[in-house]
Amino acid sequence: MELLRRHIEKQIISLSGVALGQIDFESPPGDPGLFGPDAVCWRVHGDFTSMMIGGIGALLLQALHPLALSGVWDHSNFREDLIGRLRRTGQFISGTTFASRADADWLIEKVKKIHLGVVGVAPDGRPYAASDPQLLTWVHVAEVSCFLEAHLRYLDPGLSAADQDRYYAETATIAERLGALDVPRSRAEIARYLDAVRAQLLCDERSREILDILASAPAPSLAAIPLRKLIMRAGFDLLPHWAQEMLGTPVRRTESRRIRWLVWRIAPLLRWAMRSGALHRSRKRMGMPPEA
Repeated sequence: MELLRRHIEKQIISLSGVALGQIDFESPPGDPGLFGPDAVCWRVHGDFTSMMIGGIGALLLQALHPLALSGVWDHSNFREDLIGRLRRTGQFISGTTFASRADADWLIEKVKKIHLGVVGVAPDGRPYAASDPQLLTWVHVAEVSCFLEAHLRYLDPGLSAADQDRYYAETATIAERLGALDVPRSRAEIARYLDAVRAQLLCDERSREILDILASAPAPSLAAIPLRKLIMRAGFDLLPHWAQEMLGTPVRRTESRRIRWLVWRIAPLLRWAMRSGALHRSRKRMGMPPEA
């Protein structure tokens, strides 16, 4: 069983930001990082299954904003290296959540510098810049709303309303440090924001190509292909109904129930296998048991 556990864990780690090897989550001892283990974001961001599903949903939701999509389309190699893109995004999320304060600060400054070079003109003629405070807010809201929705759906449906608001307030600080403005900090503010921004969203050929790229993403092994397909479909199912309609045929209720049933049954295996993720290593740094 231990050999099987390590085999599964190795494949999981290969998809995460830990695989980049740039951050030592186990040091320095006692450093709580930006949030510390009592933060709600430690709970939400610590589960591989729900975070992968939430991450897929976030990428699809972000792809509906023409200016945000243009920045990714023109300045990212995601079409040739999707896994690399997922790892880098995962590294930023896990690093700013779990790593030491110095490493979290380093990641934030690194991303801010990268953003300065991401400028251009969208197909509709509008200029864009990744450092645009409003675009940064959109990218952030798409991410955290999907992360929390996946957490509620696939790990802890009973997370209190107060803790959900705490989660949004905690993660807003990262977006603000990147330069975002008017960042929503509660469930009510997130809902109002999404309602307000819908008029700016558009699904075009590039948005649909993002969907196709994700649907055909490589798996770490042949045995993992069915799981990859399930995770991708669960990410699409996570989207608000209006976003599903924009991207194509919405998931029917019968399929949605099937997706959720399958994820609830495979997730415990992945959680059993995962013992060396960012959360587990950071708990060790804090002198806590490695298992959450």
